[in-house]
Amino acid sequence: MNPPFENRQALHAFHDFEPADKDDFRTDVLAGLGRAQKQLPCKYFYDEAGSKLFDQICQLPEYYPTRTELKLLADKAAEIGDLIPEDAVFIEFGSGSSVKIRIVLDALHNPAAYVPVDISREHLEQSARTLAADYPQVAVMPVCADFTERFELPAGTPAGPLNGPRVGFFPGSTIGNFDPAAALDFLTWKADLLGPGGGLLIGVDLKKDASILNAAYNDGAGVTAAFNLNLLRRINDELGGDFDLEAFAHHAFYNAAAGRIEMHLVSNKLQAVHVDGKRFSFEKGETIHTENSYKYSIAEFHNLAAQAGFQAVHTWTDADDLFSLHYLVVG
Repeated sequence: MNPPFENRQALHAFHDFEPADKDDFRTDVLAGLGRAQKQLPCKYFYDEAGSKLFDQICQLPEYYPTRTELKLLADKAAEIGDLIPEDAVFIEFGSGSSVKIRIVLDALHNPAAYVPVDISREHLEQSARTLAADYPQVAVMPVCADFTERFELPAGTPAGPLNGPRVGFFPGSTIGNFDPAAALDFLTWKADLLGPGGGLLIGVDLKKDASILNAAYNDGAGVTAAFNLNLLRRINDELGGDFDLEAFAHHAFYNAAAGRIEMHLVSNKLQAVHVDGKRFSFEKGETIHTENSYKYSIAEFHNLAAQAGFQAVHTWTDADDLFSLHYLVVG
């Protein structure tokens, strides 16, 4: 049994790599708005306000991925727990509010540590405090980092070094936010981080009827629209932008040829916007491309994982084939 890891110790063990500082944000925003097809990286959605809005999205009736994945995790928890080695160092890439991890932690056999990795410092610290209090037998080692880039894992806990097998957790079908080439790069370096024999439990959204996909990203309550527009609010607040949020509209649609949902912000009129002293012109109907969400067949994803150095050990899907969970091992 691991020694108790008190709440105050989790905070003491907070590893902050200072991701997405203002200079990075400024550079990426100015470069993206200067492109012929204006675009903004979706990783900047997740400031504190954006993270809270995404938590609301996950509760929406139209947004099937979260509830479907949660049910899969709950239904298959015992099988998942049996696949993951004892004393594993369990690393969650993009931990968010740490809801899904509770199902997995309850099923694991004596994990050595839980390492939540997230770009949103405030959100991560808050969820790590709560989780450490609720799971005092698990060493909670939060890492504030951009999980899409390389970073170092904590070397150990107050109880000693982290020498156990590494198992990653990447739920929510976030892999779909990468284009196929970037997804391959991401999985390849995750295989390198986890090491030979390391595991990865990953959620992948499946290809399905376009009407289901379009409804999931265009909810009737307008929460996804607020989430998308929050990115412009963040630019105004942090980079001195003068975006008129009412002059832009949320637009999301399934691009069947590319196999992805595209999310855009559409300019409602001819206008000019200033950010950090630079001027950007918009035609009426011109868009800022803010996110892609690629959908896969099971065969397509297994092929991608194999190219990255993983072997597919087990795959679970719901009864309607909306969503899939995969347990992969580094070969």
